[in-house]
Amino acid sequence: MKYYIIAGEASGDLHGANLMRALYNENPNATIRFWGGDLMQHIGGTLVSHYKERAFMGFLEVLMNLFKVLSFIKLAKKDIAQFQPDVIIFIDNSGFNLRVAKWAKKQGFKTNYYISPQVWASRASRLKDIKRDIDNMFVILPFEKKFYEKYNYNVSFVGHPLIDAIAERKKVDELAFRQEYALTNLPIIALLPGSRKQEITKMLLVMLSIVEDFSEYQFVIAGAPSQDISFYQKIIGNRKICFINNQTYDLLSVSHAALVASGTATLEAALFKVPQVVCYKGGTISYQIAKRIITLKFISLVNLIMDKEVVKELIQKDFNKKHLKTALTKILDHSHREKLISAYVDLENKLGGKGASEKVAKQIVANLK
Repeated sequence: MKYYIIAGEASGDLHGANLMRALYNENPNATIRFWGGDLMQHIGGTLVSHYKERAFMGFLEVLMNLFKVLSFIKLAKKDIAQFQPDVIIFIDNSGFNLRVAKWAKKQGFKTNYYISPQVWASRASRLKDIKRDIDNMFVILPFEKKFYEKYNYNVSFVGHPLIDAIAERKKVDELAFRQEYALTNLPIIALLPGSRKQEITKMLLVMLSIVEDFSEYQFVIAGAPSQDISFYQKIIGNRKICFINNQTYDLLSVSHAALVASGTATLEAALFKVPQVVCYKGGTISYQIAKRIITLKFISLVNLIMDKEVVKELIQKDFNKKHLKTALTKILDHSHREKLISAYVDLENKLGGKGASEKVAKQIVANLK
């Protein structure tokens, strides 16, 4: 069987890699071409385009790079037509993937989508296109299946792949980890400012502004695999702060607390049982546009899944030194930490257990057969 997978960003690369591994288990002779990153490339197959080339954040940034985006869409169509896959698997990255899916469906290709576009957050009008262009949808959040049912679209809830990604990791030797990166014995506060340059620049400057107020803790920046260390150094400047690149899970596993950019990382921190403050600051124009089309009560996956405020969210103007210092102080309090960790356990139970990638692979292969 020939599989064509399109994923974007670091999280898509992670989920794509786990899905590829599961597909090879189900179909050892599979031929896979993909758009993704280093993790997917490590599994096998043929990389067409790395997600680093397409890392645009926000409406304005996409518009500014529209010609480049359109050229990538053209490349995808041409490459798919030449490869003639038995199935195309889209992973998240809806702005790009839904455009390719519309073309692919017209060409007669089988289309599967893993990790649903967030139509429950904004622009539910896209449901018409999804129902038309996607043969099978696999969702990873428990409320998504009920959402789609309201629109008479049957989808498969497979559980969240992060549970597998975290559960299968080798336990970190904290002492060895600290020694490897020359860390002190102080409790660690992890800084996760995102993966794209625009958000890292906005997030990290505010996060770093409170470091001197918590001298009894060691702050450690989690570097994204998509960015070079030199980029972070320009932001860090002369500050004496530890930087660890591409080891986010290991860092979270030994962290006492975390300041986290909104996105998949908020769920990752929760599954590692790390108390967190969720942060978001976008470009002014992009934020104003998003504010008008997004209808959610919360921005973090933790709060969305639990349908209540479990973790503190600091958004746009509220994401400043004063509010961040107050929020971090609160989650460092022992009684508040215990409540947070208890809520994280409930969250994990809601996510449906292990085996998401295997469930998706089995269904895709079975449908092809």
